Amino acid sequence: MAKAKSGQRSARIERKTKETEVRVALALDGTGKAQVDTGIPFLDHMLDALARHGLLDLDVRARGDLEVDQHHTVEDVGLTLGQALRTAVGDKQGIRRFGDALCPLDEALVQAVVDLSGRPFLAYGLEIR
Repeated sequence: MAKAKSGQRSARIERKTKETEVRVALALDGTGKAQVDTGIPFLDHMLDALARHGLLDLDVRARGDLEVDQHHTVEDVGLTLGQALRTAVGDKQGIRRFGDALCPLDEALVQAVVDLSGRPFLAYGLEIR
């Protein structure tokens, strides 16, 4: 269920599975406001940082089977947020196709590279010290 407001780069997406219920509202031209409640404190923190540093307005509400594991909630929030981003950028007018950033956040140095080509791909390397 995707809706982009006419003339605005925003979207509201809902996803419901046997394990989760997720609602995401995203405004690309925001001020960095976030309201996040996933039941997973670290995920909430990361989504808040995304909104604040990206100047996005983000509202994420998720309920999942956390008593089993967190992965269903994390996965479905990611899928729903990705859908909202795809809907909000619309025809991609005025948007550069890709960008990257290297940021020291918390106790980690993070590099993010984003390509809005529409071809899904994820790579990560995590070294625990």
